[in-house]
Amino acid sequence: MSAEIVTERAAGRAPQRKVDDLVLQLKGLVHVRALLETRGVSAVELDKHTNAIARVREELARTSKVQAMTLAVKS
Repeated sequence: MSAEIVTERAAGRAPQRKVDDLVLQLKGLVHVRALLETRGVSAVELDKHTNAIARVREELARTSKVQAMTLAVKS
């Protein structure tokens, strides 16, 4: 197998890996926020997690759109 083919395959997996990483990060933030909520932390701390969740959701949406467009072009 040539180095070019291996590199192309790795590049094809990179966007999916980023999506997977963002999903994992989002799940973690949601779980931590729920845990903090049950422990009665301040509204400021909950807002920080809520804002972080929103940022990761936006990045996940952008990354997913780019990946979908890339796959559509390759088809």
